[in-house]
Amino acid sequence: MRGKFLKVAVVATATAMLATACGNSNDEPEEATDQSGGKLRVYASEPAFLLPSNGDDEPSIYVIRQLYRGLVKYNTDTGEPEMDLAESIDSEDQKLWTIKLKDGYTFDNGEPVNADAFIRSWNYAAYAPNAQNNGYFMKRIAGIDAVLPKDPDGEGPKKAPEPSAETMSGLKKVDDLTFTVELSAPFSGFPTIVGYSGFFPMAQACIDDIDVCNETPIGNGPYKIDGEWDHEVEINLVRSDSWKGEPGKPDEIYYRIFADVNAAYSAFQAGELDVMYTIPPERFTEAQASYGDRLYEQEGDSLNYVGLPLYDDSFKDKRIRQAFSMAIDRQSIIDAVFDGRYTPATGFVAPIFDGAREGVCTYCKQDVEMAKKLLEEAGGWPEGKKLTLWANAGAGHDAWLQAVGDQIKNALGIDYDLKVNLQFAEYLEVADNREFTGPFRLGWGPDYPFLETYLTPLYASGNDSNNSTFSNAAFDDLLKQGDSAPTLEEAIAFYQQAEDILTEEMPVIPMFWRKEAALYSENVDTFV
Repeated sequence: MRGKFLKVAVVATATAMLATACGNSNDEPEEATDQSGGKLRVYASEPAFLLPSNGDDEPSIYVIRQLYRGLVKYNTDTGEPEMDLAESIDSEDQKLWTIKLKDGYTFDNGEPVNADAFIRSWNYAAYAPNAQNNGYFMKRIAGIDAVLPKDPDGEGPKKAPEPSAETMSGLKKVDDLTFTVELSAPFSGFPTIVGYSGFFPMAQACIDDIDVCNETPIGNGPYKIDGEWDHEVEINLVRSDSWKGEPGKPDEIYYRIFADVNAAYSAFQAGELDVMYTIPPERFTEAQASYGDRLYEQEGDSLNYVGLPLYDDSFKDKRIRQAFSMAIDRQSIIDAVFDGRYTPATGFVAPIFDGAREGVCTYCKQDVEMAKKLLEEAGGWPEGKKLTLWANAGAGHDAWLQAVGDQIKNALGIDYDLKVNLQFAEYLEVADNREFTGPFRLGWGPDYPFLETYLTPLYASGNDSNNSTFSNAAFDDLLKQGDSAPTLEEAIAFYQQAEDILTEEMPVIPMFWRKEAALYSENVDTFV
């Protein structure tokens, strides 16, 4: 999830589990007795979309996961998938899966959450003319190539063929509460990945008028939208009276949208927010001193990286990419900008995930002399050409990206400019349109609790979140072998071999694993 934290991470789903005892913003908080109710005021940045089929960024997913629910949810302690709307997800061969749904669930407009709801949502996401960001998550379903044809030359001059079908042949309705999913190859991880919000169902009324549904979602989750999305200002959710599952703790969740994280922090200080899931790096020590036990921290699984636009000729030689990475001292940046809190990235998979290996990326350790040698072997950098470093505005990335630029300049003599003027939604448009003119800051967190989530979406050929446009046949083949392994445990070795290719090709420069932190006010009784 570029910039997305996700999806299964505790902080991302925290507002679903908060027990709050706060009233309106001018009310005195009630005594903290683990009671539910009140209005929870949450910091947000502007989402890109509020559709499960299209929202793949962190701000979007925070809201979508309150409005919608899917087949499985993730245990907040273990990360293991647990049945949510699914009664069961079974297969005898890991290729043909039978999904039985729980009865009685509906969308906010009264439509049933049935087999049709999931089938139409997945088909809508996959159908190429709909241009939905989460369409590639359907890539394992049989018939995907007919609805989402492969582009023969990536971003080259040739166009992808027109779809020959509107629906995937691998999706079959058995009855109102049962459907089957045939995959193009066995994949033991299927019950794990369907907890990602891109697999959530959508109402027929939403499909019929997708633009209206994006502004006023028709959800099936514990909350529904109150009014409509007020862009750049707010999104207000209230408990849904049609939700049959465990109710959300707050009566209302009010997302107040900020363009600048420091402005949000000031609002929290002024008592105008109850939860702030991003703390400006330069304010962390102050926040720690001021809020003590109301500052929540956990080891993170979200990667910040510097992507390299391989569609730009300047970055096609892997030695250039390797040199830039070896010019950077990650720990010194972490110490200077983040008070030493984060973990330098020495690989592409989060250290807390099964299958992660410490120190697998040899080019992720600073070695200025080797960086100079690699740059020279690649023919050097064009004389007088500045490097443009990109990041989204208002999220506190300026300081560490400037430190990256300074280190590259000091090590390799390449001057640079910063371009940090675009809000996140605009920034993602630049990413999607492949318009970066130099290295770009993005982040990635797990879509589901399995290490493949760090590999396929970001680096498999043609995927929408593959913003570097990396394409490597051997890498893609290893992913397929991992997908087809009999068990998730047996798949790890193939995925590790795929990661080894990344450590040589360096389509992105892994920087650090964030330590997740959040602030919550005295109005919040329990924060999970």
